[in-house]
Amino acid sequence: MSEAVSPSSATTRRAVTRINAAFADAGVAGQLHALDIDSGASVSVAATQLTPTSSLHKVCLLVTLYREAAAGRLDRTRQIDIPAGERTPGLAGLAVMRDAVRMSLRDLATLVVAVSDNAAADILWRAVGFDAVNRTMAELGLTDTVAVHDMAAIRDALRAQPNLTDPAAFADISVLNPALTNRSTARQMAELFAAVWRDEVCSGETAEELRALLGLQAWTHRMASGFPFDDVRVSGKTATLPTLRHEAGVIEYPDGGRYAVAVFTRAASTASVLPAADAVIGTAARIAVDALRSP
Repeated sequence: MSEAVSPSSATTRRAVTRINAAFADAGVAGQLHALDIDSGASVSVAATQLTPTSSLHKVCLLVTLYREAAAGRLDRTRQIDIPAGERTPGLAGLAVMRDAVRMSLRDLATLVVAVSDNAAADILWRAVGFDAVNRTMAELGLTDTVAVHDMAAIRDALRAQPNLTDPAAFADISVLNPALTNRSTARQMAELFAAVWRDEVCSGETAEELRALLGLQAWTHRMASGFPFDDVRVSGKTATLPTLRHEAGVIEYPDGGRYAVAVFTRAASTASVLPAADAVIGTAARIAVDALRSP
């Protein structure tokens, strides 16, 4: 493994300037925290600003699942019977399956990461519990990372707003207000991923399984787009709400370099398809990691 070297203040300043310019060019306001998992060196842009996390909070849920399993308080292989038609709606996974299903908790977790399965996530929310998730985040020192809503509640809050194309209406939507919904900061989400990779959540086979799980995400249009190399591994989880696009994860280089990165963005446009807002997550992450890898 190559020795991690902290970037100079000039290198960090240049990276922050380039990241802010990239955010502006993409039409978004952004927050970023990139952390060298081994040296602790970091690059930050507005990284302590509280932001709604939506699906990104599924990572907190899965971290708690595996931490509870490692402590012997929960069996991640426990089978759950899931009747047809009694599932949180969504665009993939269990929500679109027509028949009854029987799955283990850890296989539900696989769907949660791979296709951001809302139905699978809500089954896990019931099995693990909000109290356990929030307690785990507090134990890890992530006191700004708080769970309030499951995915069904987030969906219901959005459906209650008839006009999601009017920015003025967003002020009334609870799940877009970090004081009222699942929330965290870019710094703490990066620190959470770093804790998983440092075996601070759990260790041994359980930790290896959790890291492998977090590498199964199907979506490559955000953070992974900044690292188009066969020998660089990107693990992570996205989140999307009206105007909000996030991703947090870990970038692993073949020389042993490991970097936890979280990028949060809010677009000025309410359009649901904004390729530039997706792509800038990868661009910003790459600039930050390049700065961390710079002598």
